[in-house]
Amino acid sequence: MKVLITGSAGHLGDALTRTLRDLGHEVVGIDIRDGSSITDRACVREKMTGVRSVLHTATLHKPHVVTHEPQQFVDTNITGTLILLEEAVRAGVESFIFTSTTSVFPASGWITEDVTPAPKNIYGLTKRAAEDLCELFHRRERLPCLILRTSRFFPETDDNRSVREAYEDDNIKVNEYLYRRVDIEDAVSAHLQAIERASAIGFGRYIVSATTPFTPADVLELRTDAPRVVRRYVPEYEALYARRGWKMMPSIDRVYVNAKARAELGWQPRHDFRSLIERLETGGDSRSPLARLVGSKGYHAEVFTDGPYPVG
Repeated sequence: MKVLITGSAGHLGDALTRTLRDLGHEVVGIDIRDGSSITDRACVREKMTGVRSVLHTATLHKPHVVTHEPQQFVDTNITGTLILLEEAVRAGVESFIFTSTTSVFPASGWITEDVTPAPKNIYGLTKRAAEDLCELFHRRERLPCLILRTSRFFPETDDNRSVREAYEDDNIKVNEYLYRRVDIEDAVSAHLQAIERASAIGFGRYIVSATTPFTPADVLELRTDAPRVVRRYVPEYEALYARRGWKMMPSIDRVYVNAKARAELGWQPRHDFRSLIERLETGGDSRSPLARLVGSKGYHAEVFTDGPYPVG
């Protein structure tokens, strides 16, 4: 199968490219770092020839909110997506998988696909608009489109200075597997399952995040005493954290729930908080082999004095 991957030099794009090629598929990429762009229709049309599936991961991200103008977000995240959808229909593509973000959601609560989106910046707003374009093209052109709202999988340090000062970087990331992080290996497998299921499903939006141990009944207590809630579900974490000098965050304000993706896509994520604790107990790495292989990509050519990128 011939697959077009946009953002092919980025974290997820690189991981998808490596995995699909290892599985014997033909992969073509579009990435601004390679001199190609999803806003260049001639380039997109040429790359789309013979393609059966599009994995659209290219985007301007949250880290670009301060360094890029709002119009650039519109150009890349909305116009670029529109061009891809139009050319996918023209080329007879069989499935279009759009990588969106949990940033479309409000920043508190038990977050499922039923929660009304409430983007808080131009990044989330343009990703939400691009989702609606995908839905329009499914209705109008019958193009199978699935949207994967991924949580954090980037390896860069946290953008919040107070968080960086309070916790070791690995400590932060392992904590996040409780509610808002996914290993890139699982993000890749979700995209592969989406390709398989797109024709049968037609259109759908799915949260792609590590499986949380929590339930809706835990939400209020998580806000006031997260360590006590975590202790109920994964009590063995405490001894490991104590040995490492790690801390559990006192409060968790939101939980992203992947139940729909597991049920409808047949997705089976392998990495969650409990599995990471077990792996770390035996001297393993919190990152999957694919995450270690892909490594850090960064978001900017320049280096900033306060954190991995400026925050507005």
